[in-house]
Amino acid sequence: MKREYGQFCGLAVGLDVIGERWTLLIVRELLIGPARFKSLLENLPGIGPNLLTDRLRMLGEHGLVEQTSVADDGRARLYRLTEAGQELRESVLALARWGLKFLDESDTAGATRAEWGFLAVQALVIDEAVPEVDETYEFEVGDQTFQILVRGGKVSFERGSVAEPALTISCDAGTFVRVGARILSPFQAIATGDVRVEGDPGAVLRCSLMLGLS
Repeated sequence: MKREYGQFCGLAVGLDVIGERWTLLIVRELLIGPARFKSLLENLPGIGPNLLTDRLRMLGEHGLVEQTSVADDGRARLYRLTEAGQELRESVLALARWGLKFLDESDTAGATRAEWGFLAVQALVIDEAVPEVDETYEFEVGDQTFQILVRGGKVSFERGSVAEPALTISCDAGTFVRVGARILSPFQAIATGDVRVEGDPGAVLRCSLMLGLS
């Protein structure tokens, strides 16, 4: 039986829905993008298929996750967040930003993915420091490429590369998270070659200020 707090409180009821172990991490994976069951299982080592099935069922019952068919495989199912599920993005990013301060070198032995690092970058964005110029910053993290697009003082995030980014930052996933968690300073990472930066110096400064890494 699922335990509930039994309180007439929005926070308590919200935790009744997403407070069980692994639930928010499933939401994290689906914030990155729709995923098949097998992919979720591979990207959440330790959860087990029965528990993943249970959590996805619960999220579906609360209208946060839905299943869709896969175009090239009629039997396969794709899980994705509904509009209500997507509303958790800001809360998840805020929690990720808060949690970064508790990461230390002892945590680096754990599993990591490039996509988790990119979510961490999204969590680092300081709205007041978003530059007024329109430009794109490209991040090559491991074998994945992501973009931060600045347009009209607003920020959006996409996967894939662009033809002429103002700035390209390359590193592995572990280094990406280390820098975001302030375990490693950007200067140290660049000096050791763990992070490689190419582009306009002004864009480097603007991106660093926006992410609070200057």
